[in-house]
Order: sequence, then C-alpha cells, then structure tokens
Amino acid sequence: MTAPTPPNALNRLRPLGFARATRAHLNLPPAELVEAALCREEGVLTDTGALMCDTGKFTGRSPKDRFIVRDAITEDSVWWGDINIPFEPAKFDELHHKMVAYLEDKELYVREAYAGAHPAAQLKLRVVTELAWHNLFCYNLFLRPTATADTSWAADFSIICAPGFEADPAVDGTRQANFAILNFTKKLILIGGTAYAGEMKKGIFGVLNFLLPHTQDTLPMHCSANIGARGDAAVFFGLSGTGKTTLSTDPNRHLVGDDEHGWLPGQGGIFNFEGGCYAKVIDLAADKEPEIWQAIRFGSIVENTRFVPGTHTVNYANKSVTENTRTAYPIDFIPNIAVPSVGPVPTHIFFLTADATGVLPPLSRLDKSHAMYHFLSGYTAKVAGTEMGITEPQATFSACFGAVFLPLHPTRYAEMLGQKMDEHPVNVWLVNTGWTGGGYGVGSRMRLSHTRTLITAALTGQLDAVKFRPHPVFGVQVPAAVPGVPTELLDPRRTWADKAAYDQAATTLATKFVANFEKYVAAANAEIMAGAPLVAEPAHQLLAI
Repeated sequence: MTAPTPPNALNRLRPLGFARATRAHLNLPPAELVEAALCREEGVLTDTGALMCDTGKFTGRSPKDRFIVRDAITEDSVWWGDINIPFEPAKFDELHHKMVAYLEDKELYVREAYAGAHPAAQLKLRVVTELAWHNLFCYNLFLRPTATADTSWAADFSIICAPGFEADPAVDGTRQANFAILNFTKKLILIGGTAYAGEMKKGIFGVLNFLLPHTQDTLPMHCSANIGARGDAAVFFGLSGTGKTTLSTDPNRHLVGDDEHGWLPGQGGIFNFEGGCYAKVIDLAADKEPEIWQAIRFGSIVENTRFVPGTHTVNYANKSVTENTRTAYPIDFIPNIAVPSVGPVPTHIFFLTADATGVLPPLSRLDKSHAMYHFLSGYTAKVAGTEMGITEPQATFSACFGAVFLPLHPTRYAEMLGQKMDEHPVNVWLVNTGWTGGGYGVGSRMRLSHTRTLITAALTGQLDAVKFRPHPVFGVQVPAAVPGVPTELLDPRRTWADKAAYDQAATTLATKFVANFEKYVAAANAEIMAGAPLVAEPAHQLLAI
C-alpha cells in the first residue's frame, strides 16, 4: 500500500485533530482492505476466501470499561451507574490528544458510512482505524454509501479506534488500559487498548439509543427483524447468544437485519441500523444455518477461529480461543433480504431468552402486562465468551434485553414499547432457546429445529385456534399443542425427571425476577406489575388442557 495519500483522505482527518498525519486511505474497497490486512499480517485467508483475524486479549466487549462523558448534554439525561459510567470532559480531551499523537505517524484507514436505513433517522459516520481489517469490519457492518455519493460531509458521529494505544489508568481516568468512551458533545467515540471489533458497532448503537428517543420519537431496539411473504414484520429481542441472528435468518422470510433496529412513530414501521451481520459461529454447521455458512466467503471476516490442522478450513467447533467466535459480513451476502432494510409495523414480537435454569416454556404468549414486565426484566443467561470472564451460562437480567447499550433509564424505552403496543395490534411471545429437562449441566439445550417450528407456528397463525393455559408461576400462556413439536416439551415441568426439583427451580427463578424488579417498582404502574410472577406458592404441573 505505497500509493501516495490523496488530499481528500487527509482532509477528512483534520476535523478529528490529525494535523500532521501523512498516510491515510479513504473508503478502500474490500479487496484492497483484505490485501492490506494480509500484507500487514493482520490475518490469513480461509479456504472460502474469508479473512481470519484474532482480536487479541479481548474476545468480547468489556462493559466495565465503557464510559460516557458527563457534560451539559448528558448530565440530566443519562442513566448513570454501573452501566453508564461517567467520564470527565477534560480527561476525554487529553486522551483524544494522546491517541492522535500515537496514530499520526501511522498508516490510517478512514471509512465513511451511515447508521440507519431510513433517511428520517440516519447518522453520517466517519471511522478512523489503525487496523485494515477493522476498516473492513466497518464496511461490512455499517451502511455503505453508493459509489456516486458525496461523502465529504461533516460527520454526525465519528470513531477513532486504536487497539495499539493503551491508556494509563492512573493518569487518564480509565479503569484499565482498554476503553471505549462516548462523547455526545464532541460527537466522537474513542476506542483503545482492545482489538475486539464489536466495540465499534456497539458504540454507535449506544449513540442511537441516546439520540433517537430524544430527536426522532423513535424506539431503538436490540433485536433482529424479518418480513414474511404477506408483508408481515417480526422482531426478535435478545442478548448475544440467544439466537437473534439464527432465528431471524429464515429462508422463508426476508431479513431486515440481525441485531439493531429502530421503530418509527405512527405507521413509520421499522428499519435496520446496520448494513451487515455479526453472527456467532461456534459450532456453525451448513445443514443447521446454511445462510450464514454460505455468507462466509471473500469479503467476510471470521474472528478468533482456528483451522482444521494442516488445512485452511475453519474448525467451527474449536473454542480454544473463545466461545465467542464470530463472522462479520455485508447483509447482501444473505440471499433472502429486504431491500432496503426497512419494514412495516411489526405484527409479532419475540423475546428470546436462553434460560439456564430450564424452567421457562419453549414458547409462551404474553399479554401487555407480561410483555412489559418481561421487557423490563430482560432475563436470560450470558453465554460463554460473549463478555470477558464469562465461561459458562450465567443468569442475568438485562433491561430491554440490552441494558448495557442503554444510555437512558430503561423505563423510557419500556414506556415507548407500551405506547407502540397500544397503537398497534401485535402478538408478543416469550421464547426459551436455553435448557429443558433440567438446568445447565443436567438438562439439554433446546433443539434449534423445535424453536424454528414454534416460531413458524406463531408467525403463520397455526396457534390462533390452539388452547392456552397459564403457567402456574409466571402466568404466561402456554400452548397445549404445536404441530411438529413433542407435546411434553411445551410444559417444561414434564421434561424434568425430578418434578419437585422443577417446582423449586421455578419458585427460585420467580423470586429472582421479583428481586431484580425492585429497582423498577417505584416507576412501574399497576398494569406492568400485574405481569410479575407468583412466588407465594410452589410450582405445580400444568393442568391438562
């Protein structure tokens, strides 16, 4: 990459403080970024042509090292605490200067892109990366301007990402050498000390989660989305590892996006924030997830994977580096996509939870009270490898199925969802993609084929005439029968060899829900509280329907 730097590339860097940079590449196409990454030994090619890269020490996000600058814009708006950790404006400026000084004598990669597929709610982005493969990641994950688009814009938000730059916590105000800091006044994200590419995409997601409710009356959602042949839209809420990407990538439906969306006011419908997919690939198999399998080709990235010895074939069962092995590819590598990445008002909402206790049914229907309660609870299990320090499924409650990405108080998003449910007819479902027949270590993970069948039955109206009975502890409505799914699987208690152990586990989980919800009780109305589980009596087997 010895070609002279065009002046416009350097001009893009000046507003970000790079006064002395001399080597920068602007909006390189994927082939040139792959070539640069290979020449710089940032990765190797697999036998499908995908670029395999390692993220180093950090194989997942580091939430405790994510900060927001506390200033006039954020002081009274941000939900400050363990999730949104305040950072001093002066410390941000000092760190910014240090990062620029570190990067200015290096070869830089500049990417201009969008976040938000709907023109009414769109951010213009400018990203400066130290690594070529990180720039390819941004090409894949953000929305790409057309070839003729004028991108000499003043960016709505920018990112500077320098994995090789480490902070000095004692001087710079960070917790560790790595950091990701959002500054809404400077419209800038600084990321350093980590090569985990997901910090960039989640940084912009955090920005949109702050701006859209304020500026567009738009609900940001940590969800995937697709559209059926009848034009019906469905959204899938869930944390990483619960199946958002897998379940929304359906050969019979058009994919809108796999992770981040907005829901516009009125009849505006939904839209994807991104231009690509960032999917987990641990144990990926062609027969189970053919669309994702086929998307891993030249231009795609695979992170932290390993080869079958003596070959360049990826061994997706290898988790020697992490269970959070991933692929990043443009959304148009998936054959069944919605073009553009927008959809109508959804008619189905699925809350996905990987229940490590094996208590929750594989599918249940929620009324508004239960929907709001479970949305604010956001119960699941963090899956191994998704975050640093997680080595096996760990029960957690994450408000709105994405608390770590929410700058505002969770009730703000829950109230917006409740308003949407009042305005539009929508079916809400709770789907357990976790364990059955016992908790983690005793039971087994739900079969993907069964989960797909259950969701298809809900989407196609097969459950409209089915009888439902309430779960005795959680009150959610459980179907009596679903074609293609063993009846005993629908009632989780029947899958446990020790029924008394199930009763105790259900009561224990319900107690955890109630304890977690204490922080919302003061702000939750009677309708939301009506969705709380019952903990006064032990669970018992569902009555025959």
